[in-house]
Amino acid sequence: MASERMAEDGSGRIPESGGIALPEVSEASDPPPRPLDSIDRSILRMLQTDGRASIRSVAEHVHVSRANAYARINRLIEDGVIRGFGARVNHERAGQGASAYITLKIVQNSWRTVREQLRALPGAAHIALVSGDFDVLLLVHTPDNRTLRELVLTRLQSMPEILSTRTLLVFEETDLDPEA
Repeated sequence: MASERMAEDGSGRIPESGGIALPEVSEASDPPPRPLDSIDRSILRMLQTDGRASIRSVAEHVHVSRANAYARINRLIEDGVIRGFGARVNHERAGQGASAYITLKIVQNSWRTVREQLRALPGAAHIALVSGDFDVLLLVHTPDNRTLRELVLTRLQSMPEILSTRTLLVFEETDLDPEA
């Protein structure tokens, strides 16, 4: 049965790639979103809590057959709703003890260029184009404050498209549980 072949190792668990090649998603080719029903939303909540949940446990949790759960997860991946499967990392225990949000003011119409440069930065975890007093919000995790200082003063401020930066040190982080 297709639902039983989700994981190559026969465990029935959804591996990091979901057992399916995740499609490359480009901004221009995104199809219009399909509405999600309560079963889709329940599947998403469960996979956000445990991305390694087996197809069987997902199906039992949402009260559908394994084949239906497998098909729904595939559709959520193909539609770009599920972008991947990953681990929630304790950055401090992983040797990334200094975290900061950095706000950037950038040259008008340079977003795409800046985004690609920021993606290449070591420790960059989240990049967002925003409205308000600044243009970009960047979350970084670095081993220590010295590395953070180097990242801001040497790497970011040397980019000609970046007009100014402001660094907000993170003292404590709490991941929100999707079940909450």
